[in-house]
Formats: sequence, structure tokens, C-alpha cells
Amino acid sequence: MAEALKKIQKIGVYTSGGDSPGMNAAIRAVVRSSVYYGLTVSGIYRGYEGMIDNDIIDEMDVRSVNQILQKGGTILESARCEEFRTPEGRLKAYKNLKARKIDALVAIGGNGTFTGAELLSQEHGIPIIGIPGTIDNDLNGTDYTVGFDTATNTAISAVDNIRNTAMSHNRLFFVEVMGRNSGFIAANTGLASGAVDILIPEREGSIDAIVEKLEKGRLRKKTSSIVVVAEGCKLGSTADIAQQVCSKLNYFDAKVTILGHIQRGGNPTSFDRILASRLGVAAVEGLIAGKKNVMAGLIKNEVVYTSFKDAIIEKDYVDEEVLRVANILSI
Repeated sequence: MAEALKKIQKIGVYTSGGDSPGMNAAIRAVVRSSVYYGLTVSGIYRGYEGMIDNDIIDEMDVRSVNQILQKGGTILESARCEEFRTPEGRLKAYKNLKARKIDALVAIGGNGTFTGAELLSQEHGIPIIGIPGTIDNDLNGTDYTVGFDTATNTAISAVDNIRNTAMSHNRLFFVEVMGRNSGFIAANTGLASGAVDILIPEREGSIDAIVEKLEKGRLRKKTSSIVVVAEGCKLGSTADIAQQVCSKLNYFDAKVTILGHIQRGGNPTSFDRILASRLGVAAVEGLIAGKKNVMAGLIKNEVVYTSFKDAIIEKDYVDEEVLRVANILSI
């Protein structure tokens, strides 16, 4: 390890794309583990945009990441950068990194972040390790992404509150949760909040199937129902789905609630803090060991490294056992 330390002296850390709870915990882990191993750390503001604009903190120390473990968002901020999509933009970013003697990077983000990281590394040879920071949980190479657990708990809390109103007024609520093209948040929220049905992008679903479930519930004297809808559901928008269902069951007083970006905010759960901390250390130790162009992830509670190319292939599945149990308990 001492020989490898000579190769990397200064690590740059940045967050990119959509923010997720736990990113600050990951930044803290990268900074403190780097200092522990005798490395210098630079903080890059606003991801690739800051890289191009040369908006970089030359040196972060252990005190610069004090009291951020429990905070949502990201102290380094985040942005999406069109200029970085071009070879010229990436060259400009690399020249700024080189001028500051940054010889390795830790990228915290999702698919877009790692796609950019892979291009930068391929074109200019800088070693990069990624930490999966996205609420969608849609990256391969890790059981969970940083922020997913917090976002799911936020959604569950919101659905619990909505159910109070649903029960008071004998209403049917369609609640849309985030996740882009991934149904992980919807599936876990649906099971944990007792939803009558869960609509996710990974399954086709049908209006008739929803109607059938609601009818069965009504016959069992069910007075309120919650349908959890992932934003990427193939049946259309949540409002359209509600309208189609109500056209077949006109005795329901149906409401639509879109939770939106509230799911990205808030203090990270203990799970996300621990996950981010472990992967932050793993990213630094991976760079020291000579790894590059990989994402650090956690599978069966063990740290693993997956190539960016494989990691950014979106998961096309949701835990079938979660959906099976949710269906049994929805009667």
C-alpha cells in the first residue's frame, strides 16, 4: 500500500446529478479516510460544471466536513453540465484538475455521473472511483444506493399521513413516488404502507387489474385505499390512471397526490449514513490499491467494485418477493 500511495497524492471529490440524502456522509468519509491515509483532498463544487469553471477547494481537512454526517443535500452542491458532454469540455476540466495536481477522483452520483466519469478517465487517464448516490436504487453492482432508504422512509411517512385523510373521508388515493424508470421506491413504500396496489415501470399492469383489486376490497368493507404509483409507470400519468379507474368505479372519491422532490430532502437515515461512510472509505482504499473506472457498492453486506460500464446498466427488476408479499397482504 505504501508504494501505491506514491502514485496518488491528491484526490478530488465531487457530487453530480440529482442530490440524495447521504451524499454529505459520503463526502465526509472520502475526506477523512484520505487524511487518514496521508492524502490531500480537494472539493469540487457543482460536479462537472465546477470542474470546467475551476471552482475547486484546494484542500479540505477533517474540520471542513465536521457536522455534515447528519445533513441532507450536498455541501459541494450539484449540477448538470452540457459542456462536459463534449470532448472540449472534458479537456478543459482535465486541464484544471492537472493544474491543481489532482491525480484521482471520487465521483458521487448516478448513471449520468458515472457515464461522464468513464469518458473523462478514458480520454485523459485519470483514475476515478464512483459512489452510488441516487434515490432511485437503479444501479447495478450494489444492493442499495445512498439515499434510497431515506427517500423510501420519507415516502412511507407521507403515505401514512395521507391514509389518515383517506380513512376519515372513505377516499381512494393515488400517490405518485419518485424513481424515474425504477420501481424500487414504489415497491418498498407500497408494502410498508399497506397499499392496495403498486404500479411500477418493470411491470405492464392494467387498469382492469386495479379495478378488480379495488372491487374486492369494497366487498370486504374496505373504506379507504391507497394505490402507490411509480413516476415511470407504463400505464400513463398518475392523474390519467386515476381518471380511468374512476370511470369504471364511479362511486369512489379519488384524489391524486404527487410527492415530488420532498423525497430527496431530509436528514439521511442511519442506514444511508452507514452505507455512505463504508463506500466513501472503500472508494479511497480502492484508489490507493490501484483500482479505477469502477463503482464501489455493497452486495450481501460486502464491499464490491463494479466497472462503470456494468454499473450504469439500469436494473430492470424489483424484488419479486416484496411484490408477492405486498399482494398477499393487500386484501
